[in-house]
Amino acid sequence: MKQLAAIVLLTALASSAAFAQSSLPKSAPAPAPAPRPTAVAPQAVDAAKAQGFDVKSMANSILGKLTPTLGLSAVQKPSVLNAVTGFLKDKSGIMGLAQTDKAAYTTKFAGLQKGLFGKLKTVLSVAQYTKFLGLKPKTNDVTNVLSQLFF
Repeated sequence: MKQLAAIVLLTALASSAAFAQSSLPKSAPAPAPAPRPTAVAPQAVDAAKAQGFDVKSMANSILGKLTPTLGLSAVQKPSVLNAVTGFLKDKSGIMGLAQTDKAAYTTKFAGLQKGLFGKLKTVLSVAQYTKFLGLKPKTNDVTNVLSQLFF
């Protein structure tokens, strides 16, 4: 008998809770959550790979070089990787301009680089950021993966 009473009580509570929520005034639907900046659109990655520009592996290579050089902490690594991955994804979208419209490429690249460097300033210490800027290769050296961040 106690079990039956408990079941009736639980059913009544569940239905009243459902009714209470359904009787709330209807407001505008909540905006969709903003996309995570860490995610790279698969289409962009595929397009970059088609051009011989593998964003994911290049970002990991860059992180592999920056980690020991700058002494990145475990907390800093994901943020640096996300910033670099986003930058490379965006850069892959303008790579064609480097061949067809050098001025447009230079302008767009400068904006992308400014965004990357701004993100890195918030993640790295002043000393790390200064050291990072000192890692800029003298020329666009294809054997130096860090060239991707500067040229």
